[in-house]
Amino acid sequence: MKQTIKKFIYQWIEKQFMDGCSHYNSLSVRKSCRSKQQARKIFNLLNIPHANGKVFFNPFKALDFVKEHGFPVVIKPNVSGYSRGSYFPIRNMKEFWKAALFVKIWWPTSIIEQYLEGKNYRVVVVKDEIMSVLRRYQPFVIGNGINTISELIDQENEKRKKMLLYPVIHSIPKTNRVKKFLKKQGLYLRTVPNTNEIIQLHNKIALAPGGVVETLDKNSMAPENRELFLNLQKKLDANILGIDAIFEKGIETSHDKQKTIFLEINSRPYLKMHDYPRFGIKQDLQPYYQKLNQIELIDSGIF
Repeated sequence: MKQTIKKFIYQWIEKQFMDGCSHYNSLSVRKSCRSKQQARKIFNLLNIPHANGKVFFNPFKALDFVKEHGFPVVIKPNVSGYSRGSYFPIRNMKEFWKAALFVKIWWPTSIIEQYLEGKNYRVVVVKDEIMSVLRRYQPFVIGNGINTISELIDQENEKRKKMLLYPVIHSIPKTNRVKKFLKKQGLYLRTVPNTNEIIQLHNKIALAPGGVVETLDKNSMAPENRELFLNLQKKLDANILGIDAIFEKGIETSHDKQKTIFLEINSRPYLKMHDYPRFGIKQDLQPYYQKLNQIELIDSGIF
């Protein structure tokens, strides 16, 4: 009876929040890296660079962290996915209190960390091998000196439609949130950006608000960085992991020659986006899927 209830709950969670996520790891692996706090412990154990931060329930503990380390910071739920409930970069007290309170909608315990401006990556690792490397971008348009931001958004959305990226990659909306984000930069939808000027439209590097991905040659990764990702897979004895990291200069440069932070370990990485790059060349990942699909798990339907 207890097992049946657990399975029912897991099916509901999967339908509501994990549609399209892979299911190749055992329950023990999934349990070992379910929360961001667990990921931090693993990073510490393996001496992998990660952001200085702390877990908090009381927002005033998060405030103490800001007083000690300053801005910018990121606040996110201890358990979540797709960047749900995450706020970054937080640069002032107004943004801090909004994030520290609203993050509780997603999970009782939260994480506050120092924020690193850099290049954001998702690296998928399988048994002793790098499967795929993506660079992830928040939604943006590039000015041409002629069209308004609104018109550039329309052009970008049409381009995505022609590339058949929907519905995995989303269109860029013109919501109040986008307008507010532009206003913080002194911009409006009617603004005409200069030629080659990059206009960021949202703070989140996620697919839902219109973010996109770029496929990279996995062999371009510095050997020292490759070793970090492979060590995580070996430590957890996972069949597959989606690992998020930020490199200040880029993943091609060794982590010991730049600021680097590992963010999260995903035991059920969302793999669909790897087949729908906005930039780069679509990779043939079928050989990996064929091997993964041969894995038999007796507890795949249990949370």
